[in-house]
Amino acid sequence: MSKLTHLDDKGEARMVDVTDKALTEREARAEARIHMKGETLRMITEGEHPKGDVLAVARIAGIMAAKRTHDLIPLCHALNLTSVKVELTPGEDGASVHILTFCKLSGQTGVEMEALTAASVAALTLYDMCKAVDKGMEISGVRLLEKKGGRSGHWVAANA
Repeated sequence: MSKLTHLDDKGEARMVDVTDKALTEREARAEARIHMKGETLRMITEGEHPKGDVLAVARIAGIMAAKRTHDLIPLCHALNLTSVKVELTPGEDGASVHILTFCKLSGQTGVEMEALTAASVAALTLYDMCKAVDKGMEISGVRLLEKKGGRSGHWVAANA
């Protein structure tokens, strides 16, 4: 089996060769949070935002991003995802949206980057759609929460 590294024998960047890896069920969960003015969140949750249902658009953007991660992150494999979920929940603080993503496939490489990309792009989409009313929004806490499958097995982040 080839070494699982992004460097070839000459030290040059390359895509990791996963040819000899077994197909296994793989899952990943990630999160992000976007902080905003309370008034901005109120407009979103009460359906008064001038651009319509921004949560629905951000959800679709996150799903689309997960499916196109290989186009965004150098050396990522193009994956045939079997499930992508993006949940956007208004924060209990009244001034944020929590984004939770889930990606799944049966394959030779993990889906951590897809879950992280989905969370990031969903947050960026919310920013883009709301920036006209709130330029001071802040995206934070983008992180992997859990991954299952593959040779490294099951991993869960602290405080996940």
